[in-house]
Amino acid sequence: MASARTPLPVRTVPVTLAEIARIAGVGRAAVSNWRRRHDSFPKRIGGSDVSPQFSLSEVEDWLRDNHKLKDAVDRDLLWPRFEALGSRQKSGLAIAAAGRRMLNEDERSLVPLLTPEAQDLVADAARLARREGTREIFDFLLQRWLDAHVRQVDSTPPALASLMATAAFRARTDRSGGPLIVLDPACGTGHLLAAAAAAYGQGPVDLLGCEREQALAELASTRLRFVAGDEGARVTIAAVDSLRADPYHGLRADVALCNPPSSERDWDPKAMATDARWVHGLPPRTEPELAWMQHVLARLRPGGTAVLLLPPAVASRRAGRRIRASLLRAGCVRAVVALPPGAAQPHSLSLHLWVLRAPDARRGQDALSDVLLTDATDQVRPGGRDGVLDWEALRAVVRQTIDLLDQPAPVPAGMARVSVVDLLDDDVNLTPRRHVGAGSSADDSHLSEAWSRLRRLTASVQDTSATLARVKLKDASHPTTTIGELVRAKVLSVHSGQQPSGDALAKPVDAAQAVPLLTIMDLVPGTASGSPLPLIDARDRNVVLAERGDVVVAGTTRAFDAWVHDGPPIALGAHLHSLRVSPEQLDNHFLACCLRAPSNGRQAGTHASSSSRVDVRRLQVLQLPMEEQRRYGEVFRHMATLKDLLAELDGAGRSLLHDLNEGLAAGRLASG
Repeated sequence: MASARTPLPVRTVPVTLAEIARIAGVGRAAVSNWRRRHDSFPKRIGGSDVSPQFSLSEVEDWLRDNHKLKDAVDRDLLWPRFEALGSRQKSGLAIAAAGRRMLNEDERSLVPLLTPEAQDLVADAARLARREGTREIFDFLLQRWLDAHVRQVDSTPPALASLMATAAFRARTDRSGGPLIVLDPACGTGHLLAAAAAAYGQGPVDLLGCEREQALAELASTRLRFVAGDEGARVTIAAVDSLRADPYHGLRADVALCNPPSSERDWDPKAMATDARWVHGLPPRTEPELAWMQHVLARLRPGGTAVLLLPPAVASRRAGRRIRASLLRAGCVRAVVALPPGAAQPHSLSLHLWVLRAPDARRGQDALSDVLLTDATDQVRPGGRDGVLDWEALRAVVRQTIDLLDQPAPVPAGMARVSVVDLLDDDVNLTPRRHVGAGSSADDSHLSEAWSRLRRLTASVQDTSATLARVKLKDASHPTTTIGELVRAKVLSVHSGQQPSGDALAKPVDAAQAVPLLTIMDLVPGTASGSPLPLIDARDRNVVLAERGDVVVAGTTRAFDAWVHDGPPIALGAHLHSLRVSPEQLDNHFLACCLRAPSNGRQAGTHASSSSRVDVRRLQVLQLPMEEQRRYGEVFRHMATLKDLLAELDGAGRSLLHDLNEGLAAGRLASG
């Protein structure tokens, strides 16, 4: 154990405005307001004008003296001290050591890697964990560390990790007894192995992993030791690069899960040209994913199953076609599932799940069989301004794919069963959309339905347009008021969203309490890429919900907008505001109509930076009698309807033209 030392003076620890807001449980705008209004607010000690830094101890004293410190802040005060250790490696090792001490396990191997300040911080974290819960504090620190280094550390989101583990277990062919061996040769901080331990639940399981970065390996090992206590698992994590120095040579795992390192630039196939793992060919330098694929297959027992998360280019890059062909001939590739964009980083891509199976001569497996290709990119549901990835629907599609692997049954829409012989062409392209689209390209009944939908939408656009065409504009002058004045008059209330803490986003979410989180970046033109909104727990005390009928305002000039929320509750991130009106005094659609005028947003903008914020309390609202408000509100409803219809019409038209083009290009034109 580390010896007792004088604690690190927290006065040396810098914190940003965002961290102060998190400690105080308010939005960043509130902290900026305190700084402007109170001369006693701590002076800047570092950073820049745009992102100033302050002394943690001075901030804590000021918050306490001014009664602005939320009740439970110990963990939020603890994290900046870990961040102040100076590097990803140092803070990660300190969190791992703190977790070991929380578990009463030997941490001596880590002590030489820690500075005296880090050792003191480990002791403080362990003391806090004894008060607030060991698992809670370790998970909080781990998630904050991952959030702080999200660009440098790849991780598999919990929902996707659970999906991959469940798919792998469901695809197993051998259900014999004995401890199950699960391998992740590039385990990062252990997301997939933790999901495997939680998903198995049928007896003892051995969790084996490798991670080349020592801090990640130590974090994974500690994290999985917490899991082992709950699930009865045995954990072995090696801090090595398993592709180049595999510590599990000779292992035969039952299941392998892997999200290989992305954009691996130091891959040198020539240095391992004679390696016995390359049964299907030496992977080209541009195809490190095919090296990981063969590495995983080499560590599986006959009939063992692997699920890998891979970039879509792996299915089609020309440099890898010979290895793909060999994998197909050997019967190793059982399915490829294209996921919706946003399932994991990079969020703009439709990543693929590859389901592999090591050949098993005992089962009399026919090597030249078929492969299931599933296009699940459309598994999204309405939410916010883009689709929200529908995890329940996606799990159902993946489950159906797995269940059909060894069945001769017909496959549903969105899926294609393609023979290996048909895949072995010049390209050996396994991209699901290429085959699903060709197999289900519009027939006459499909096109007839698409044309009917287009005509219905066109008619609706015409009807709504005709209604709005009757609206006349006239010269008139009406008095206005502001949102701030309406709040003081108790006509409405303003609820400002904030970014939930990292641990709130990382917690498993009960489906009954799950709500999507909408952030301002989901609304900024050119940045929303169809990524799903993350789900969080509506009961979290920091969550601000927009309920049905609330007017939601996006409070930045880049994304300024206002609309009436007409769906199930949704959580709001920073710079999003929910306005809840008294319906007897104010019509919500009328309010949204007034607020969303672009000139209104410009006049209420703070212009404090290049990304100007909008002071929602300065937004102007016409003063009209209730009857007149309802007339305006009804017009606004028609405007919103027309906007939605035009968007739907655009999508329907594009889809129809796509299917029509596919059919014509396939030579399926018939005379009418």
